[in-house]
Amino acid sequence: PPETRAAARARPRSGPAPVTDVAKLCVCDLLVAQCDVNCCCDPDCSAADVSLFTTCSVPIVTGDSRLCSQKAAIYSLDVEANPPERIFKLIDQVNPSVFCIHATNYKQALSFSSPEMPTSENFDQLLKQFGSASFSAEPDSWNMNTDAQNPSDVNETYSYEYGVPIQTVDAFLRLPSPVVSSWCSDANPAGFLVNQATKCIRSVSVEKCGNIQAVSMLFYINSSILAVNITVQSIVVQSLNGMRNLLNGSDVLRLPMILDELCINIVLGVSYHITYTDTGEIIEAAASFVLGAINKEALSIQQSFEISFTQVNTKPVPLSGNPGYVVGLPVRAGFRPQGYPFPVEILFAALVLNTNKYSQLTILQSTSNQDCLAAQGARTPILFGYNMISGCKLRITAAMKCQPLTQTLLDLLKGQSFPEYVASFGNSQAQDVLDWVPITHLHTSEQRIYNTFQSSCQIPVSLEIEVKWTKYGSLVNPQARIVNVTATITTTTLKQLPSGRERTIPITSSVVFTDISSPAEPGYKAWPTINAKLPFDFFFPFV
Repeated sequence: PPETRAAARARPRSGPAPVTDVAKLCVCDLLVAQCDVNCCCDPDCSAADVSLFTTCSVPIVTGDSRLCSQKAAIYSLDVEANPPERIFKLIDQVNPSVFCIHATNYKQALSFSSPEMPTSENFDQLLKQFGSASFSAEPDSWNMNTDAQNPSDVNETYSYEYGVPIQTVDAFLRLPSPVVSSWCSDANPAGFLVNQATKCIRSVSVEKCGNIQAVSMLFYINSSILAVNITVQSIVVQSLNGMRNLLNGSDVLRLPMILDELCINIVLGVSYHITYTDTGEIIEAAASFVLGAINKEALSIQQSFEISFTQVNTKPVPLSGNPGYVVGLPVRAGFRPQGYPFPVEILFAALVLNTNKYSQLTILQSTSNQDCLAAQGARTPILFGYNMISGCKLRITAAMKCQPLTQTLLDLLKGQSFPEYVASFGNSQAQDVLDWVPITHLHTSEQRIYNTFQSSCQIPVSLEIEVKWTKYGSLVNPQARIVNVTATITTTTLKQLPSGRERTIPITSSVVFTDISSPAEPGYKAWPTINAKLPFDFFFPFV
């Protein structure tokens, strides 16, 4: 009867408590109250039974293999003991897979729940919820903490860690993205310090444009990030033919409206810019909009979304790839701060990027007159994958002093601040210390002797930089990764010249990129791979 079905649906379901103690799990324990042969985890086996074992049929017991870190029970036999004894160890096991579950923070996912069956009473409701091109399986209350928060806590500050979804007053900061198809899904949370750029398709119509929340500016700025309000930084209006015009005032809220059979002020693009402190606290959030118009013939629009992060009192540094380097983009470099090694709490200050404009590795820039003393300070960035050579000519007289000349040439070749580290990936962040490769410095000496000084003087005449890189990741879409950088300074010996004589010697800088990727072995067949980027909420409801 309908009354019985309604009562069954209203009855709360409680799944069984999951067994997570691996010390109590035993998959080879098949007999009740009896010892299973060679089952080292069977609690029914006595010491006398274990002494007859020849091996452990199940040497390791773990929980969910998808977890990033978990406990593992290790069983073995001490055959040297008389009689043989069982050895038990409980260790922490780390999952080497890139895609793993960090924490099972969604309690409802630990047990299966019966799906709601369509009936004549709930069919319309289910059709409305799951009948569209994309839908969200997210629960109504998805909080960062499992415990309910007090309303008074929303004004408190919050320090984020890398990748943690950015919390707003009502839920999380959304960054719409395509999930299964190209249609937009609004269930993608923006992760802290995770720069993202997405494009997706949104279904629209002129008649309903005022009722579609996702094409209105309010949908993206109506919620605040805890105590920080999202402000409008700029508004660009795009016409039907693609022409764009920047509005002078950005404090005006422009909502979708119908005008002469057109729907204007619909959101075509949103770019968030988040400013944070070195402790991970968000102090400012701004949004830039691109608004456009559609006519009656338009059934869908393409929306673009982007989010970037900048630490307060610092300048944003452009990336050179994501993740691997892109050929032609600058090699990124940096310095190690004072006090290394450093505690984990100050990872945001792990690497202080060098003082050139965009934190790049640079070499001497050739000038038209080829005069080394006039070329001081002129640098050019080293572009990934480009072998480069530059140089100049140094005119030496008998009046020149050895020590000042040597320091001048070193500054000319290496620059005023030669970096200590190079980013292994094009998107390596300063807090990811293991993603930075130290530069190895070498010194060699030439056999050439220039008669200039009374006593011999060693001066640097060339800087050779070798960048070794490898293809990293899938064979279908390999990523360029720098694994070693060597800077070699070559010196030569100068001796005395007759008074009034001059000599000109060449000073050179060069960069060589060497691919050290191992070729595929003959007959080797790679595992099948998919050249696709996983959506940010792929592991939903897990972190």
